[in-house]
Amino acid sequence: MSATRYTAKIQTASADLPAALRGFLGSALSAEGIDALLAPCRLPSGVRIMPGLIHSSNEAPDRMERVDPLAPAFPLNGARLVSRLTAKPIGRTVAAVLRPCEIRAFIELVKLRQGSMDELVIIGLDCPGAFGNRDYGRLAGHDGPDLTRRFWDRFLQEGETDIDGTEIAPACRSCDHPVPDGADIRIALFGADPKKEIFALAQTGKGENLLKALNLPEAEPPSGEAVTALLEKRIAHRDKMFAETDQILSNPDQLAAHFAACVNCYNCRVACPVCYCRECVFATDVFNHEPIRYMNWANRKGAVKLPTDTVFYHLTRLAHMSTACVGCGQCTNACPNDIPVMEIFKTVAHRTQAAFDYEAGRSIDEPPPLTVFKEKEFPEVVGIAPIPKPGKEVAS
Repeated sequence: MSATRYTAKIQTASADLPAALRGFLGSALSAEGIDALLAPCRLPSGVRIMPGLIHSSNEAPDRMERVDPLAPAFPLNGARLVSRLTAKPIGRTVAAVLRPCEIRAFIELVKLRQGSMDELVIIGLDCPGAFGNRDYGRLAGHDGPDLTRRFWDRFLQEGETDIDGTEIAPACRSCDHPVPDGADIRIALFGADPKKEIFALAQTGKGENLLKALNLPEAEPPSGEAVTALLEKRIAHRDKMFAETDQILSNPDQLAAHFAACVNCYNCRVACPVCYCRECVFATDVFNHEPIRYMNWANRKGAVKLPTDTVFYHLTRLAHMSTACVGCGQCTNACPNDIPVMEIFKTVAHRTQAAFDYEAGRSIDEPPPLTVFKEKEFPEVVGIAPIPKPGKEVAS
């Protein structure tokens, strides 16, 4: 985990964790040098959650009322939105409340020059996970805040993340990064007693300056025992998923069956926070085949599945994205036919990144592996030819 430079304590009066967190974020928004706050907010219906940008000049007393970063909802990965807000210098600073996988995705986007850390303060929350979009809408019913309370009470008291037998999204169950290491400020919920207090840990100089400006009492950081216990559970689930997915990847017929319901809607590409190309090859005429080609394929094979190129599309995305995938699961969340896209992508990404000794979103200072040339990399694949000395030839 990231080193802690300064720790402050946030009192949770009346054991109201959401209210205490809103109070902290409201104070941060009022601090000198912070011009806006990006945070998950409830829509006017009171149920659905979407990111909202709140300007510091808005002094309405209810401006923070709908802010709810604790809601177990994850409608989209906010890294893409932060990318839009920081793509060009604007002379304004935004404090962004993000989940750990959103932070890691944004770090990848910064390395791909799709965003900047310069006018940004990242506030990350310890994350027990969230429900898929369909499950969240069904469970929340007409009272989203009630689901938030039920979810956190169950997690904090029993360590469980299911509600009425519905579990959080598969990506969250297999998440091995529940702590926001890349944040300027980490809101530490694991290991604290949220009915009494939670902790804000400054992990960078920017975070330390903001915390000290809020005049919160200094405190000792919580122990990491709760994080360790949660990680053991999540990694066990992750490795089980890897083993099951490897069986699919080892058999072309099983892989085709896995993606059989794909309709080439490309929702997974749109939802992916690090799939940033301005023009995707699958949206060009390269895959806009002439009618006669379909007829020829059908004639040669007897029958051909339409639409075509579905498995090839996913394999191409895998080749492009496996070094940058953070396993957020938004690809599965966005699929209209409930294809388990994440399981394939996260399994392959884990293997690819391990091969390069790289981890997407781990550090802003690590260049993407495919942008770096290493002379002696993967000798078992390409072989390393001996370099001839001057005046000597290498035997063929």
